[in-house]
Amino acid sequence: GESVMIAGTIVGGTTGQTVAIRGLGPSLAGSIAGTLPDPQLELHDSFGQVIAINNNWQDTQAAEISATGLAPPNALESAILAPLLPGNYTAILSDVNGATGIGLVEIYNITGNQ
Repeated sequence: GESVMIAGTIVGGTTGQTVAIRGLGPSLAGSIAGTLPDPQLELHDSFGQVIAINNNWQDTQAAEISATGLAPPNALESAILAPLLPGNYTAILSDVNGATGIGLVEIYNITGNQ
């Protein structure tokens, strides 16, 4: 679709990694004008299949994401914690209501090999 941000990551090795992906918008408003009001994050595999979707990070995996120390600062922001096998992945950030604005996608390697 239009008005989305696309970020990619490659998981190498032979056993995979656990990653935390954050989709930020509202917490950027203090330093950037015109931020994405209500970010939604989708994670896709290399075949385009949706692996996970998150709108408000506290709705799913709240305890697990908080335990990483990477919980988004605003409840409207998105986060996904996922164990991924080696391969290519795409994160798509958009606004849940179709609004436009500035957003940020961050991808963190939580564990090396599982």
